[in-house]
Amino acid sequence: MSATEWSKQEKEIARRAFKAAYSRECMAIAESVRKMASEINDPIGLWQLHDFLTEKRKETDEKYDFRYSVLPLVFARLLCEGWIKQEDLAGISEQKLQEIRKAAEFMRER
Repeated sequence: MSATEWSKQEKEIARRAFKAAYSRECMAIAESVRKMASEINDPIGLWQLHDFLTEKRKETDEKYDFRYSVLPLVFARLLCEGWIKQEDLAGISEQKLQEIRKAAEFMRER
């Protein structure tokens, strides 16, 4: 199977890893929001919280793209950022894992 074709099992593994990463990141954002909200003392703080959420929404919408053609790059970024571990991708073909690791290594060097 080529690096661009995903088996049924790989698709299931990818979906689980993708959902787990998204959930982890959203929970981290929620924790930041709780902390920021508890420290709001004036209207400026309220709008700073709004700006923070707007930026995080934009970042996550751009980052979490589940098209199979770009998943190796998405997973590489999520590895670099710590939202997934290589174990989350166990069961995906070695060819795809190599592509993901290579892209993650490149991203870390930048």
